[in-house]
Amino acid sequence: MPIKNRFAELLPEITEWRQDFHRNPELLFDTHRTAGIVADKLAAFGCDEVVTGIGRTGVVGVIKGKTDTTGNVIGLRADMDALPILEETGVDYASTTPGKMHACGHDGHTAMLLGAAKYLSETRNFDGTVAVIFQPAEEGGGGGREMVEDGMMERFNIKEVYGMHNWPKLPIGQFAIRPGPFFAATDQFELIVEGRGGHAPNQMRRLIRPLSRRISLWRCNPLSRATSTLTATLWSP
Repeated sequence: MPIKNRFAELLPEITEWRQDFHRNPELLFDTHRTAGIVADKLAAFGCDEVVTGIGRTGVVGVIKGKTDTTGNVIGLRADMDALPILEETGVDYASTTPGKMHACGHDGHTAMLLGAAKYLSETRNFDGTVAVIFQPAEEGGGGGREMVEDGMMERFNIKEVYGMHNWPKLPIGQFAIRPGPFFAATDQFELIVEGRGGHAPNQMRRLIRPLSRRISLWRCNPLSRATSTLTATLWSP
């Protein structure tokens, strides 16, 4: 059966999964409902193995192809967690949990990988093994690292992992790929400024002035306002 036709048949079901995940967003590692649904569906699809609790709430499903001449195991990965955002979209499948929303599309990622898992389990028209990886805590919790440190790569002998991210600006039916880093990432740092208190001004080392100057320099950084998030830059004040 042609891939295009089969996925067209699966589309209403995949859409239903996505909208259910969207109504019920979960944050960071607290993806128990989502992970439970994923594990149940993978088992119903006929995956050869379904393992839960990897990296706390991660799920991995193993699908073996019709042949295995190389022993290769390829990972396909999706993230499951939402964001601490109040949804105001007004859609009929909007979040039912105030202050939580699938604003980054991980509901879609999870549903898409479930669709791929169902198709691969049905056809198995490939050589080797596929491990479908459902990761918690992508939004700042380091869920991918937790799964790796939990021995996922060695346990399933995974050689390569492929993932994707939705991009609403791309026309429907198209996808994009490029070598090297893709998209921006966020990070956190701590700035400690030491001063000296006192009763008389001439005995004090005031902190407001150096802190305000540092903040002004960051806000005036021209790169932050004129550079695409897809472009690597370096700025030193």
